[in-house]
This record gives sequence, structure tokens and C-alpha cells, in this order.
Amino acid sequence: MVDLPDTLLAGYRNFMASDFADERMRYKELADQGQTPETMVIACCDSRAAPEIIFNTRPGEIFVLRNVANLIPPYEPDGEYHAASAALEFAVQSLKVKHIVVLGHGRCGGIKAALDTDSSPLSPGDFIGKWMSLLAPAAENVTSNTLMTQTERQTALERISIRFSLNNLRSFPCVDILEKKGRLSLHGAWFDISTGELWVMDSQTGDFIRPDTDEMPVQPESNETPAA
Repeated sequence: MVDLPDTLLAGYRNFMASDFADERMRYKELADQGQTPETMVIACCDSRAAPEIIFNTRPGEIFVLRNVANLIPPYEPDGEYHAASAALEFAVQSLKVKHIVVLGHGRCGGIKAALDTDSSPLSPGDFIGKWMSLLAPAAENVTSNTLMTQTERQTALERISIRFSLNNLRSFPCVDILEKKGRLSLHGAWFDISTGELWVMDSQTGDFIRPDTDEMPVQPESNETPAA
């Protein structure tokens, strides 16, 4: 008996009939030659903000790390288990990506949890609470601002979390060295689920700016001929 939800099986059938059929040769090349993405995207695991969909990427084009609230913890070579650090290490040291993008998004549940200090743990382990405590000082500052609405606090901390992760990325020696040599670039972006707007962080000021869509580059059409 095939033990998968029917929706996933139906989606897989559609994938094989359309996307995989259109990219058959590309998948074969990726299988034979391995992946060589130039960009790593650190995104939230929220099902509404998939970076592959937002950036309309093809197979093998971006290396994606997803976790609650798109956080990167500080560099801690303490012998413990560090999933985010392991993915970062592989992307930078093995894949040798040229860009790292921290992608936050609106209405983030992890950020909401960080702001709601009265909420009860979801389990005895309180894994989300522990994870979001990385942002505790920033969350306390935002929460204490009584002139902001709850929606404004949410958006503010979502964007602060992006700057937080970028700062922590630079605590990793491999990232810091390569960025200073000009071989690695760090970027921040924030996606609004409701409107589809993408706001990009200015690397000099830290402000989030919405690019002019008329000036954005357009991806060229693939010249690959679908396999029969």
C-alpha cells in the first residue's frame, strides 16, 4: 500500500507530467554533474513563503535553508548539533556560493511567538520558545514601544530578524573572510505574503526598499527542448 497523502501523489503526477518533463535534461545533468548554485537563501519554513516560488528558480539554481523565522544563530563551535550552521558551512565551503540571501516575510508565526511573551509552550521541550529567544533583546525593545501598533511591531521585528541573521552570518570566519575578499555577498529581503511585494535591504543604510518592478530584470526563456 502506498502510504502518502493523496494530494502529494497527485502533485507528484503533475510534476512528472509537466515540470520534470520540461526539465528532464537539466535534472539528468544535475544528477550526473552535481549542483553548482551561486546563491544560498535562508528562509522561513512557513508554507506560504517558498523561495523557489518567489524567485521563480529552476532546479539547481538556489541552495535553500529553511527554519522558523529564517534565523542564523551565532558561530558556536561547541561540539553540539547545529543544523543551520552545517547547511551554511556546506554552502560556503563546499558549494562555494557567491551570494547569501536572508529572506524574511510578513505574518511570520515565529516572530509573532517572539513578541507574545505570555504564550504557553507548545510542548515540554519548548523548542520554538528556545529558538526564538535568540531574538529576545530585540523583541523586548520592540514590544516596549507603546507608540507602535501590533502590526507595526510584527513587521519591525520581522525586518530586524533579517539584520540579526546577517550580523550572525558575519560571526562565521568562513563568511567574514570571503565577504571581506569580495568573493561572497550578503543580502537581506522581506516578502509580503498578502501583496506579493518584495522589499530589499539597502546594504549601506539597512533600510528596506521596494524595487521598481519595471526596472527588474526578466528571466530569459529556456532554450531547452523538452524531451519526448
